[in-house]
Amino acid sequence: MRKFGLLPRIILAILLGVAIGTFAPEWFVRIFVTFNEIFGNFLGFAIPLIIIAFIAPGIGEIGKGAGKFLGLTASIAYISTIAAGALAYFAASSLYPSLLKNASLSGAMENPEESLLKPFLELEIPAPFEVMTALIIAFTLGLGMSAIKGEALKTAMIEFRSIIELVISKVIIPLLPIHILGIFANMTYGGQVQTIISVFAKVFVLIILLHFTMLLLQYSASGALSKKNPFAMLKSMMAAYFTALGTQSSASTIPVTLQRTKNMGVREKTADFTVPLLANIHLSGSTITIVSCAMAIMFINGMDYSFVIVLPFIMMLGVTMIAAPGVPGGAVMAAIGLLQTMLDFDSTMVSLMIALYLAQDSFGTACNVTGDGAIANAVDKLTQPKL
Repeated sequence: MRKFGLLPRIILAILLGVAIGTFAPEWFVRIFVTFNEIFGNFLGFAIPLIIIAFIAPGIGEIGKGAGKFLGLTASIAYISTIAAGALAYFAASSLYPSLLKNASLSGAMENPEESLLKPFLELEIPAPFEVMTALIIAFTLGLGMSAIKGEALKTAMIEFRSIIELVISKVIIPLLPIHILGIFANMTYGGQVQTIISVFAKVFVLIILLHFTMLLLQYSASGALSKKNPFAMLKSMMAAYFTALGTQSSASTIPVTLQRTKNMGVREKTADFTVPLLANIHLSGSTITIVSCAMAIMFINGMDYSFVIVLPFIMMLGVTMIAAPGVPGGAVMAAIGLLQTMLDFDSTMVSLMIALYLAQDSFGTACNVTGDGAIANAVDKLTQPKL
């Protein structure tokens, strides 16, 4: 029997949360609130470890090999990711004031936290170090491993990443639906759920439209560079898009992405190098989703989402999500630290962010891998005289 997928479990958790918050007695809702307190603290403990486990070996692995060829691929991927974040920002900042004009938690009550139930007990699980400390450690280790070309530490960090990936895939991801259930039960009990559901639906539609807009921009630019028909190129990559839609994993889609990229006319040597690399470093679809969702949460909470605040977040996001794990929700897990430190998200906002992101994770992954073909084609054209 096929395992019940993550998205259906999230949808079921939201529906059950609304039902429990509407009909269950207070003590029953507080059971889930208490679970959320414990789970949220464990997540806070794990975030610095996640940051180090993903970023340090990711930078260390990317820093080896093909010199200028590698630098060109990584540079184009980073520019594409930043452009995707900027696209999401300008679309959200332009549309949210009208699209979400009635979706304001801050306007509904002076302090929305006061309407939420408290847990039966509060359990503190201190993080081993602060998020910013973890980021600095990760960058230092990653760049250091790349510079000294040492294999011992790199091997240890890769194994450490495998352990953290197991924690995510076997503990955090399976428990997230219960966590989301508790969030929605508490918000329903506090009278906030209608606002959140309305935001979910509108933001979801906007994100999908932005994904396809970004793909059109990527293939138009790549097609113009190589003098190929962008729509024919995009049509060739649709098999990769739908494969990623089902697997929710860039890594699992690599064989299909590789085949379709070669069929699109990219030389074998270029495709063999760029596609596996881009599966780890090019996350334009995930960036669109994270920026759009983060700005929606900031909007309904009455927070400042000006460009000078969001742009540094987008630029750091392009680096932090390097080598995000091949499990559903890996990108948003790697981004939690930035949400907390750069955008001042609290635990409830982080939980909503995770729920919003996971509800469309497969579409973000599909946008990521489909865009890889456009970048591979551009790299192939720019490096052709040198190969």
